[in-house]
Amino acid sequence: MKSEAPQCSGLEPVFGMSRRRFLQQFGSGIGSLALADLWARSSPSGDPFAASGMTHFAPRARRIVYLFQSGGPSQIDLFDPKPELNRRHGEELPESVRRGQRLTAMSGNQASLPMTGSPFRFDRYGQSGIELCELLPKTSALADDLCLIRSMYTEAINHGPGVTFLQTGSPFPGRPSMGAWLSYGLGTLNDNLPSFVVLVTKGKGGQPLVSRLWGSGFLPSKFQGVRFRSGDNPVLYLNNPAGIDAKGRRNLLARLRELHELQIAETGDTEIENRIAQYEMAFRMQMSIPEAYDFSNESPSVLESYGADVNKPGSFAANCLLARRLAERGVRFVQLYHPGWDQHGGLPGGLKRQCQETDGPSAALVQDLKMRGMLEDTLVIWGGEFGRTNYCQGKLTENNFGRDHHPKCFSLWMAGGGAKPGTIYGETDPFGYNVTRNGVHIHDFHATILHLMGLDHERLTFKYQGRQFRLTDVHGKIQYPIVQA
Repeated sequence: MKSEAPQCSGLEPVFGMSRRRFLQQFGSGIGSLALADLWARSSPSGDPFAASGMTHFAPRARRIVYLFQSGGPSQIDLFDPKPELNRRHGEELPESVRRGQRLTAMSGNQASLPMTGSPFRFDRYGQSGIELCELLPKTSALADDLCLIRSMYTEAINHGPGVTFLQTGSPFPGRPSMGAWLSYGLGTLNDNLPSFVVLVTKGKGGQPLVSRLWGSGFLPSKFQGVRFRSGDNPVLYLNNPAGIDAKGRRNLLARLRELHELQIAETGDTEIENRIAQYEMAFRMQMSIPEAYDFSNESPSVLESYGADVNKPGSFAANCLLARRLAERGVRFVQLYHPGWDQHGGLPGGLKRQCQETDGPSAALVQDLKMRGMLEDTLVIWGGEFGRTNYCQGKLTENNFGRDHHPKCFSLWMAGGGAKPGTIYGETDPFGYNVTRNGVHIHDFHATILHLMGLDHERLTFKYQGRQFRLTDVHGKIQYPIVQA
């Protein structure tokens, strides 16, 4: 192997640059992408990080599309109607309901905590009779496909820890994300796209969404999520630099592989192998990504179902359609982030705008998957990091109010992938403040998701710093009543 090292000097006539300059421009550039191909098949070389690709038992779902609504949608105004709260609108929150729960600094110093009913109408939909808000007409039409959990709860009361908890199983940074765990445990379903892709609605602002939310933590880097953006360059630095064609890029990667193999022979560092795989995946993605982003072969009826924004790159509608196309092409975990649900004030108007953006595309995605026969093995999840308070933050007026963060109970829904359809699971008290039956902690939620994917959450582990870690830490109970028989 060492006798072959001088061959690397051939880089200079190919690219007209020194080896040092080559490594600076291409090694650091494309290396920073985290273009994880997420190859987790069994390795004949005995790679200890490669997963077997086998499930612990027969899975109900093969892939997940997670529509994460960042900011905390109000469960009281969307999914969990409270007539008693409406009747006692404006009254002070009883201490018997609050039970000494800590509040955020944003409302904890208020002299009064007036209970606030929802101004929106709820109706029953489908044969299941699930009650949903009038702001969700498209979602309501799919009521019999939904598994609505009204009893989610968490310990996190602020956005950073809250989102981190939902995505990684811990409120503290540094743990692998859910998508990374699934890629580590199950491997990939394709050769030309990452197994874990992240999409963020363009131009929404809101709470910051940082790369550690889809990172691999202490898992090998090849399992981290790859963020796809809108526009002509969906993955940063993926396109060839000026003056470099496909053949030149192929030669570049071949020479780079030789350098990496020399380094592996000297150091035995398995992370170098992950880097090689990422470079190779990046090369293949130069062809696969433009094809996935090309909506020209979609029928007019499908485009119409996702709404007018479907032709606006980076919109929630466009990302929902892209998620379906990625799922079709073997992406195992597609994570959509849609910010803007943090309505501390102006909730009535803000909630209407958010629902106008998300209701149609979310329902269209479920219906589209169902029409193509993919919903039965694709788990769609819709929800945020926590709920909103039943009392008003700030001043309660006749036509306006806000709600603070509320971790004690919130709602989310699932569809497909073995989640029991037409189901309401869990209950909260008449004031929408505490869970009263069938509480689902985040660890329970993760355990159930892994179960639907054919994985035992207690056996999907990784040894780090002397002990075995898992997505559910040392907790988690599978919620069998929401698993389809």
